[in-house]
This record gives sequence, C-alpha cells and structure tokens, in this order.
Amino acid sequence: MISSVNPAAGSPGGGTPVTLTGSNFTQAMAVRFGPNFALSYTVVSATQITAVAPPGSGTVQITVTTPAGTSNGVAFGYAAAPTLTAVSPASGPATGGTTVTLTGTNLLGTTAVRFGAVNATSFTVVSATQITAVAPAGSGTVQVTVSGPGGTSNGVSYAYVVVAVPVLTSVSPGQGPVGGGNTVTLSGSGLTGVTAVTFGSTPALSFTVVSATQITAVAPPGAAGPVQITVTGPGGTSNGVTYFYVGVPTLTGASPAQGPTAGGTTVTLTGTNLLGATAVRFGAVNASSFTVVSATQITAVAPSGSGTAQITVVTPGGTSNGVSYTYVPTPVLTSLSPTQGPLDAGTTVTLFGSGLTATSSVVFGSTPASFTVVSDTWVTAIAPSGPAGPVNVHVITVGGSSNSLVYTRVAPPGI
Repeated sequence: MISSVNPAAGSPGGGTPVTLTGSNFTQAMAVRFGPNFALSYTVVSATQITAVAPPGSGTVQITVTTPAGTSNGVAFGYAAAPTLTAVSPASGPATGGTTVTLTGTNLLGTTAVRFGAVNATSFTVVSATQITAVAPAGSGTVQVTVSGPGGTSNGVSYAYVVVAVPVLTSVSPGQGPVGGGNTVTLSGSGLTGVTAVTFGSTPALSFTVVSATQITAVAPPGAAGPVQITVTGPGGTSNGVTYFYVGVPTLTGASPAQGPTAGGTTVTLTGTNLLGATAVRFGAVNASSFTVVSATQITAVAPSGSGTAQITVVTPGGTSNGVSYTYVPTPVLTSLSPTQGPLDAGTTVTLFGSGLTATSSVVFGSTPASFTVVSDTWVTAIAPSGPAGPVNVHVITVGGSSNSLVYTRVAPPGI
C-alpha cells in the first residue's frame, strides 16, 4: 500500500526523484508511473521506496508491484517547466533589498528563486505568470531563475550596480513654522531614486524628486528649534542639513502707539520670536522700513494711514497677533476768543477747532503758553506776555502742527 509521494509533481522530461511512503515494500518488483516503469528505484525499507520518474505528461498513478500484488495508486503530476520572460527592475544596488517582478509561464508551485547561485531573500508567487522577489546582496550581472516541480527556468539578466550615497548641500528656505506645511527645496547630488525625506525623525508630508540634484519637500509639524533633514535612497542615507522650526511671532506692545496720518513715525515693537521677520504691516500696508533689533524687538517706520490700525509682524513662523496703532489727524483751528489782549501775560484765550485732544503745545508766536485741553474741539490757553502787535497762534499734537490764527497784543493808552 502507498500512503504518500513526495514530491507529487515533476518535469515532463522525467528524472525527478520521488520518495514513496507506505507498507509491505520489501519484495517490490516494479514501480510504475501510469503505464511507464520508473527509470530506477530503490527499496529503502518495508515502508519506503525512492524512485526516479520516467518522462510523461498530465497526472498519472504511481503503483508498486510485489509478489503479493499491485498496490493502490497515488497521483503524480507532470508539470511543464517554468519560463521567464522579464524582470523589472532589471538592476538594483549591490546591497540588495530591491523588490523585482518576474513574469513568465508555469510559475505556480515555484519552490525557489535564485539570483545567480544565491536564493532570493524572499519571494511570493502571485499567479502562474508572475512572481515578486526581493534581491539578495550581490555584484555584477547575474541570471535570475525559478525552480518548481517542472524544473528550473531559463535565466533573465539582473545587474547589481554600485549606487552612491545621496549628499545634501543646502535647504531653502532654511526655516519654517512649527505647524509645518511649507515647501522647501533640497539641493545636493545622487538624489535620483530617493525613497524618503525626514525632518529629524519625522517623514516629510510629501516630496518630489525633481532631478539628481534637487528635491522639493513639504515640511511636517515640529518643535521650535533646529532639526537635521536627511534623504534615503538605494545607496543609503545622506548627511543632514540644518532646518529651523520657528515659533509663531507675538507682539506685546508698540511705542509710541500713535502718530500722524502722514506717517514717518518710528515705532518700537516688542514681543517674541521676531527674528527673521520678512514684513511689518500697519493694517494692510507695509511699514516704510523696519529693522530687526533682536528676537524681542523691531523698529519700524509707520506708513501713512488713518484711524486705528493693527500692527502685525510676518516671519517664517507665521503672522503675529496685532497691536493697535492710532493715526492722529492734523489739528485744525477755526477761531479763538478773545482775539486780542494786553501786553502782560494772563489773558485766557479759548481756541476752537478739531483734533485738539492730543494737544502737546500751544504757541503764541514762538512762545509756548500754558494750556488746558477741554475737549477735542476746545482748548484754553494763558496768553504769554509780549510786545504790542499781532502774533500767530497754533497748536501742536501728535498729528502735527495746526494752521495759525492771529492774536493781537494791545498797548495801554498813554496820556
């Protein structure tokens, strides 16, 4: 009796060694594969026979004949020899690890894939016409073959190439927001085939290999401070280039917090993360100029404007919060009362107009007077002493100097 055969398939050309397991084999006189006798056989024991399959086709029954009779049959399939038509990719690094796709015929039941004389690191039979395999380490050009019940295939060429380790020389821009999302350009050499770009230990959100010397990548989020950007390709992992994650800028104050509508006032901004500022805006209008003094201070020249504007700072880390800056209009005088007085000081003169709230000085000719701001339209001043005759009176505010009105000092009558 035969209980099993191993292997259960072989080449149509014959020559496949098989092992038969069963019982009562001691006096075996013949081993047949269908109607054909085995090319040879050996009775190993009462429970085992080794035999060499003759040529054949299809599925046949193997039987053993002894003086006691002929055994049951066990199936043996003649499998067609595998063939290979292509390997893709047809080259890879000498370190191995490249996944290749083999196409051909009769690939089911494949038991081995070899690159030259070295077995593939691993392989998967996808279908009767396709196998994927991971190339082992090697050198030069080798023949890839597959082996199965039907025998060993023809070979297809696979070339081991020495791939240079990628090198990075620069990153632009060299900084960006902690929230990530900005695109940087990496320059270097040997960048073709790069499979990963990392910022520190974090993969880029996405990247594109532009050429052998350039890659664009989208930065992932990160903590404030420097990280090393590296790229990995078939040749290994590159050196690192430094990239800074910049915190979002914040503003805490502006001094002075007001100025004339004509602009030109130098304002000192205080805050945090101000290094690398690329713009200072008063509302939607860029500052006339600005200077980054330190990470906590910027000086900026206010542009012209009106009303109250929010000052913001833009850096690679983003746009800051806003701090208020008020544009003060030029003051206007419409009348004064009385329009004349004695040569001596002491006459209270009321000035009427607009934009008078921020009055910092009231001047009679060239002489400052003491004054009181009553409202935006009303200021009282004590006329200073002076010679007889008219003088121009004007007020000065943050918004500038007003127009002038005439005040006349009158000499007392003489007898």
